[in-house]
Amino acid sequence: MEFALTDEQTAMVDTARQFAGDRLAPGYAAREKTGEVEPEVWREMGQLGLIATELPEDVGGIGCDTVTAGLLQEAMSTGDVNVALLALLASLNGQIVYHNALPEVAAHWLPPLIGGEIMLALALTEPGSGSDAAQLRLQAVRDGADFILNGEKTSISAADQAHAAVVFARTDPDAGARGISAFLVDLDSPGVSRTRFNDVGMRAVGRGSLFFDDVRVPATHLLGRENQGFGQVMSGFDYSRALIGLHCIGVARAALDETWAYANERHTFGVPIGNHQGVSFPLAESETLLQGARLLCLKTLWLKDRGLPHTSEAAMCKWWGPKLATDILRTCLLTHGHGGYADGLPFEQRLRDVMGYEIGDGTAQIMKLIIARGKLGRRV
Repeated sequence: MEFALTDEQTAMVDTARQFAGDRLAPGYAAREKTGEVEPEVWREMGQLGLIATELPEDVGGIGCDTVTAGLLQEAMSTGDVNVALLALLASLNGQIVYHNALPEVAAHWLPPLIGGEIMLALALTEPGSGSDAAQLRLQAVRDGADFILNGEKTSISAADQAHAAVVFARTDPDAGARGISAFLVDLDSPGVSRTRFNDVGMRAVGRGSLFFDDVRVPATHLLGRENQGFGQVMSGFDYSRALIGLHCIGVARAALDETWAYANERHTFGVPIGNHQGVSFPLAESETLLQGARLLCLKTLWLKDRGLPHTSEAAMCKWWGPKLATDILRTCLLTHGHGGYADGLPFEQRLRDVMGYEIGDGTAQIMKLIIARGKLGRRV
């Protein structure tokens, strides 16, 4: 097994880290107050080739492997995990569109996505279907050359910033998961309205509801075959869950680096506080666990790149990464004492941001169920 990065990977990750340090980290606190990622920052990411990096060159991407894509998003997360989440949405939605849209539809939407001109949301969750995603009720009814959508989506990341969304709707009312189709919907279409939630964290991305009231969507914007949409998003989650793990690791990495430095600078009783085992041992434990979780995430993406099964590993990344990051961030905050508890340092904001990953994209309980089923079968 080769652990070293190629020269090309190293150069790309260095670019992402420099961008995170120069452009993302300085605006981290301000973005929470404005509730958005600046359009110019998103465009700069596109110009640097940091959006939907897995997509091929024929639509404007660079066609990198998913391990490299994960490393880039990990690097972005050290500066602002909100921006990394938007990059994840671009990767997940971009792959769904690229592999399932008509060529002319993909050609219309993907280049501006990759170039940082637009954002895409993923609209799956509904008020009555979160973990039980297949029970969605938003209806799509065929009407000539169009489908007409009616219903509500909720807990949608970037609901009020996205220009379009991959929307999952019921096209067969009697078929359960086999009656769901996916559509690419322009969110400026007549009949679409939006609300925004007042969340604890991830405020620069935002989360809200999308309402569809007789929204007419061309049948050309059906993604893949009718009634085949559920499988498209479920397979995509194996990718996004590994990326989420790396997002959390990036945030925790930045906090740990800052806290190790603080432990060497801050003195009590005539010595650096890092000399006290009560300070250094929790940091050492955090360092150990972080290395292990990172290797798990990278192995998961390595399996994906080789077309090997990785559903259980992705579930491990998804429940462990956010849990570990919240534990590490709490340790770092407490190590900084009263200063860490204030908003003058980024620890409390990071903690609030990462907590959202314990819910979205699958709860820890669902992830553990997936892992158990991989060992015991679906009877669990």
